[in-house]
Amino acid sequence: MDYALATSREEQRAALAIYLPVGYPNRAASREALLLAAEHADVVEVGVPHHTCPMDGPVIRQAAAQALAGSDGFQMRDLFAAAVELTARTRTALVVMSYWEPIRSYSPRAFARELAAAGGAGVLVPDLPPHAAPLWGETAAEAGLYTVALAPRHASSARLAELGATTTGMLYAPATGLTGTQRPLSPYLPRLVRRLREATGLPVATGIGISSPQQAAQVAGFSDAVVIGSAVIRRMQSQPDAPAPAAAAACRDFAQAVRQARRPAA
Repeated sequence: MDYALATSREEQRAALAIYLPVGYPNRAASREALLLAAEHADVVEVGVPHHTCPMDGPVIRQAAAQALAGSDGFQMRDLFAAAVELTARTRTALVVMSYWEPIRSYSPRAFARELAAAGGAGVLVPDLPPHAAPLWGETAAEAGLYTVALAPRHASSARLAELGATTTGMLYAPATGLTGTQRPLSPYLPRLVRRLREATGLPVATGIGISSPQQAAQVAGFSDAVVIGSAVIRRMQSQPDAPAPAAAAACRDFAQAVRQARRPAA
């Protein structure tokens, strides 16, 4: 992840991260879509499907439900298999997004060790309970994983200082409150990103609610990374007979927008 962010910084642009849940719409198509996404993204954010998705809108909820459905639905071993293949066959950094319950049920220590062995760089747990944060942070650090955090949109200075002390690798700024939202970006978003960066000293990735290449280009002008998820899945849903090529086309569109939105050197 450090290399991906450093490379994009040297090229005076934001990094592009693509989120896709493992197993959607099925194992074979998911495998193909992830590999194709890696051809266009600096970071692939691999999602762990879960039945309860409090920060996700209908697009990701539907994709997660489909990945979990049936006798051959998603199992945690599918995540590690996908991570091994991605890191062996591509140079794209791999970050995992998972709610806390799947990690807790699997065993946080086993999850961290197996993900690190598979080549994962870090984990974002958006609903990490405060009581579990110290142990998870220690467990991830022992395995060599970054603990990426989702910042509140309205955080006090004390909360930002706490995030800076416990977050490693990257901080995640939400453009909206729910994934898949399709509306204009807040004019206060650049200020939020700047405040997070200054308070924590960490690179800031912006996601959740970036629905078009135009919005991605706008965010790329002030954020260290742009994260796209629902917009790619929406394209896959529109072409059920060819979901992986549809994902590749969407990733290509977003990559072009982000890479053209160059910024002045720092």
